[in-house]
Amino acid sequence: MTVEVKRDGAVAVVTVARPEVLNALNTATNQELLGVVREITRDAALRAVVLTGAGAKAFVAGADIAEFRGMTAEDARQASWLGGRVVAAIEGAPQPWIAAVNGFALGGGCELALACDIRFAADNARFGQPEVGLGITPGFGGTQRLPREVGNGWASYLCLSGRLIDAAEAARIGLVQAVFPAERLMDEALKLAGELAAKPPLAVRYIKSQIHHALNVDIAAGHEIERDLFALTFASQDRLEGMDAFLEKRQPQGFEGR
Repeated sequence: MTVEVKRDGAVAVVTVARPEVLNALNTATNQELLGVVREITRDAALRAVVLTGAGAKAFVAGADIAEFRGMTAEDARQASWLGGRVVAAIEGAPQPWIAAVNGFALGGGCELALACDIRFAADNARFGQPEVGLGITPGFGGTQRLPREVGNGWASYLCLSGRLIDAAEAARIGLVQAVFPAERLMDEALKLAGELAAKPPLAVRYIKSQIHHALNVDIAAGHEIERDLFALTFASQDRLEGMDAFLEKRQPQGFEGR
């Protein structure tokens, strides 16, 4: 197994575990990861997910270049298709996914982090899309998601130059939301995951969907989606509990996702 899953109540930790190759993504690992994401998506008891890499050196250092070396153009298309399904599955999952980036997040690793809703980085993290130096382009959505996160200029700089940036620069340009000392990274990611898992799950799911649609439709269509999902929350028991708790100046007694 190259993808490990650990559960703690409503939170799952997914770890890409190929530390001998800095957690590089090969076909088998991508297939396994896709299966894990689908399984988590179907599990209503899981309400937040942390994604990380095994060891202290890398989140995911990229695709497995040894495997790429022997690929034909059609093989590469299939590899890109599989990687694209993985990142799309993370984006489409009802749970929020938090990337805990511990070390290198390069190429496919950066693209995997980009698919997550929130990114935390260790202070030793390094980000980049260095594919151009290998004579290829990003293939798992980097040229599409990176501009949406950091703008065309930074996306062009990173993809065309192949240069790497450190965690502080990644935070400055909006690629990550927070940077922590490496020894605190997982604690902080799990703390946030626990907070999100305690929120009303329908509202969390709808917010994730609304934000995702904001990147893919014009603002009028986005407002229509927002109005529809806003209205749906008013049919939920969670909404009643949340508002009653607020008016009664008490903590909510728990949200059930209905």
